[in-house]
Amino acid sequence: TNTAPVEVEDFVVVEEEVVQVIEQEAPPLTFVELMPMFVGGEEALYAFLSANIKYPRIASENNISGTVFVNFVVEKDGSITNVKVIKDIGGGCGEEAVRVVKSMPKWNVGKQNGSPVRVSYNLPVKFYINN
Repeated sequence: TNTAPVEVEDFVVVEEEVVQVIEQEAPPLTFVELMPMFVGGEEALYAFLSANIKYPRIASENNISGTVFVNFVVEKDGSITNVKVIKDIGGGCGEEAVRVVKSMPKWNVGKQNGSPVRVSYNLPVKFYINN
């Protein structure tokens, strides 16, 4: 009779592990009831970007300007992961946008039905030379 409870406990533990793995690998959502937000809002986000972006030398020398689009995931804890360029303008601008996005502090999390969820987020990062 000692073996039956052990098997049940083992089964429950395995089931919990499977649930955790599934939650971690669930694809991020695109639209949620409460979208994630940079702490301080959109104005603070763009202030952070402009304070931290260094215009790439190659882009500056070649008068490259425009908007780079970066996609990333805001995790359930507000951290930023899976940063990638989805539209680049060249001259090192895409790499610089990724560097700065990876350096962002944690965001306020996105929520669905009151619970934190992973959210895929697209962010335009503008590169314009001030003459």
